Amino acid sequence: MCGSIGTRIRKYLDKRRNHRTRLVTKDGRCNIEYGNIKYSKHFAFLADFWTTLVEARWRFVFFNFTATHTLTWFIFGLLWYWIVRNNGDLTWQNPSPDHTPCVWGVAGLTTAYLYSLETQTTIGYGVRALTPHCPGAVALVTIQAVLGAIINCFMCGVIMAKISLPKKRAKTISFSPMAVISPRNDYLCLSIRVANLRKSLMIGSQIYGKLLRTTTTQDGETIIMDQVNIDFTVDAGKDNLFFICPLTLHHIIDKSSPFFEVAVDTLHNQDFELVVFLDGTAESTSASCQVRTSYIPREIMWGYSFLPIISRSRDDKYRVDFSNFSKVVPVATAHCAYCFHNIKGHHHHSREGQDNPGFEVIEITDSQDATKM
Repeated sequence: MCGSIGTRIRKYLDKRRNHRTRLVTKDGRCNIEYGNIKYSKHFAFLADFWTTLVEARWRFVFFNFTATHTLTWFIFGLLWYWIVRNNGDLTWQNPSPDHTPCVWGVAGLTTAYLYSLETQTTIGYGVRALTPHCPGAVALVTIQAVLGAIINCFMCGVIMAKISLPKKRAKTISFSPMAVISPRNDYLCLSIRVANLRKSLMIGSQIYGKLLRTTTTQDGETIIMDQVNIDFTVDAGKDNLFFICPLTLHHIIDKSSPFFEVAVDTLHNQDFELVVFLDGTAESTSASCQVRTSYIPREIMWGYSFLPIISRSRDDKYRVDFSNFSKVVPVATAHCAYCFHNIKGHHHHSREGQDNPGFEVIEITDSQDATKM
């Protein structure tokens, strides 16, 4: 009982530690906050009010939409009340029977507000109507009609821009929850898998990575987020990917790779974060977007390879089996990159990382069947 509770506490603390140290979450959000910004700098956000509104949360957008319309209706309602009051149209002013009002049906503040709402929203019930005898009223209805159209266009534009944000398209781009290290084509490679869940293409797709780690320079300076470029390739190259089906991306671990000094027994003790970026343009909307994810050492499996997921169906169509998207099989892999390049035949079957609940490991006795398309 006590051992089970202790195990749960350790897992929870490990999860919290990994969450705090991760710069980019698995769904692409940046785990960073800004502090000690000068108060005067906040006016820059007001100057760029369009971007501020588009990037605001939906609850604030709906609040601004409602508040803007309600406030303008009330302000113009006060102006209409002031006009009819100066003209003596109110009930408590006891207008004469032959009195000509500025607005028919406006006899108080409530009816003035209702007339303002009907004017700006072009409802026109017919109970309240403007007469041509007051030039000020004619000018006011013109100003309110123009201002109301501007407000409607602006707020509708904010909502449409927020709905069509490119990062919504990024939700249909999925990365494998884990990365694997295994030999491929006489190279030791770190591999990840990415899939486009829509049939529409991502035009001009490019993939690249950044390795974030804490380093100390020769001068003794500590760099918290030292960035190292990580190149990823597929069989057809690394630029302008034909991203119509899931792709497996490979980073060759050679002497120029920052993973060259990592071994199977030291991988999970490392302190780094691999951030992977996918840039592209949506074919249907021509909007550029970027998809991000990250991998920490506990999310890299040494000695495993992805299962194939593309095959041909009986009706001569290409079929993508997403049930194998995150499945891997163990393969013979050297203990380290140095062993792979210098000690031939020195292999090790690593099974670390199986306990990840989002990553399924399967056992296949015949390795040839595992790679059969």
